Amino acid sequence: MLAQLAIRDIVLIDKLDLAFDGGLSVLTGETGAGKSILLDAFALALGARGDAGLVRHGAEQGQVTAVFDLAAAHPARAVVAEGGIDAEGDLILRRVQYADGRTRAFVNDQAVSVQLLRTLALSLVEIHGQHDDRALVDPTSHRALLDAYGGLTEPASEVARLFAAWRAADRTAAAERARLEKAEAEADFIRHAVEELTKLKPEPGEESALAERRAAMMRAEKVAQDLEDAHSAVAGQGSPVPQLASAVRRLERRGAEARDLVEPAIAALDQALNALDEARGHLEHALRVAAFDPRELERIEERLFALRAAARKYGVAVDALAARAEAFAADLAALDRSAAHLKALDAAARAAETAYRAAAADLSKRRRAVAAELDAAVNAELPALKLERARFFTEIVTDAAAGGPEGYDQVGFFVQTNPGTRPGPIARIASGGELSRFMLALKVALADRGSAPTLIFDEIDSGVGGAVADAIGVRLARLAERVQVVAVTHAPQVAARAARHYLIQKESVEEGGRVATRVARLEKDLRREEIARMLSGAEITKEARAAAAKLIKSGQ
Repeated sequence: MLAQLAIRDIVLIDKLDLAFDGGLSVLTGETGAGKSILLDAFALALGARGDAGLVRHGAEQGQVTAVFDLAAAHPARAVVAEGGIDAEGDLILRRVQYADGRTRAFVNDQAVSVQLLRTLALSLVEIHGQHDDRALVDPTSHRALLDAYGGLTEPASEVARLFAAWRAADRTAAAERARLEKAEAEADFIRHAVEELTKLKPEPGEESALAERRAAMMRAEKVAQDLEDAHSAVAGQGSPVPQLASAVRRLERRGAEARDLVEPAIAALDQALNALDEARGHLEHALRVAAFDPRELERIEERLFALRAAARKYGVAVDALAARAEAFAADLAALDRSAAHLKALDAAARAAETAYRAAAADLSKRRRAVAAELDAAVNAELPALKLERARFFTEIVTDAAAGGPEGYDQVGFFVQTNPGTRPGPIARIASGGELSRFMLALKVALADRGSAPTLIFDEIDSGVGGAVADAIGVRLARLAERVQVVAVTHAPQVAARAARHYLIQKESVEEGGRVATRVARLEKDLRREEIARMLSGAEITKEARAAAAKLIKSGQ
């Protein structure tokens, strides 16, 4: 709740320090005393638009400080902590307005943006007046108020979470589908490549081996006839080996007769025979090596042509064809896996949609039940507020095709001010005074649900009196049992029901006629005098004092 409000050099206020407590507090005073200035200053601390005209004449700057005493779990503390600001203890909002139009904002004495002040203000304070019934005028708030009344805030948050999960799953599946479609455009080529290279079965180093074999075979083809001729000369019919061998035998038989003559010749001939035999062996080996089937050479050349054609086709070296084949096979497997993965993602998206739609449908059903309860609660308050012929309706339009994070429902507050007339949106049908009373009835029905911990009511009793003003006072007091209520009022019936009463008035502060706004807390007799003034006007009579005392006693 609002604990303290300090204002310095704002319009007619030079220095003002107010302490607030829970329950109902009222501020009264004559027209022009400065009630609007007080509220404008408070709004400045809550992030309202700055204005150089707010700075008191002659001052360089004005300043407003609002101190809030909050529960440990209040959402404003989380907002402050996210900004790296100490969130322990009281929450202190301060706004400095300079005479040149500039402003500065602070939270717990740390400089912040004005936007942060506004964000905090949404959860700290609601200011309502005859022309500022935001909760009723703004249709976007109606669904949240209905959910707050029915305790549906958590189910509504779950619907929002499920909607976000569904949309995220849809985006993931769509991205995978686009990627797969792009890959599928190349799938036929990849499948053909896998089939072709699987059939070709290229091996690393195969081209070099085949090229060397082909070169060897082509070289052998050129020397094969010469090897044959040489072999024929050494080992064929024209070979000298038989004649030489016969000559050696004959010489060996004559060896005893002329050893010295024949032995050197025999040795030389033996050496020649051995050399011829060795040559024959080399020639036969060479012939075996050189021997090839012409069909094998043809097969080698065809294989080399196929390998090199494939290498050109797939843009790699022949030795890299095997690795390229493996890569194509991996791509094809990935395509198959992607198809299965996409199927799983689509299933997940459908499951997420099903979960969202089930939760949204259940929330819609519960909203309709709660709407009937809210309508009954608000309508029960209307007769005492002299709106006995009026009716309040919560209009719910459900469209599953247009579902969003808030569910299927569009929620609007409608009223019928007189029987037989067509109901319509509350902001268009109700007059200013009626709107204020409808708003009060709604706030009483909501109690501490869907409201900030501090409610400011600015002359919502304007234009009414007697029983209606008393009914407004009763409901403000009832509302103050749940949240802090501060009311600026001209109605004595409202002032009499307050737990604390503040009087706003102008005082002369120096010679020359300069005046300043002062606020004093009234107790006992002074409070009775102020309420008597509100009843009778400038001249306070005994009857007015008696009536004021009676009102105060009745209010207590």
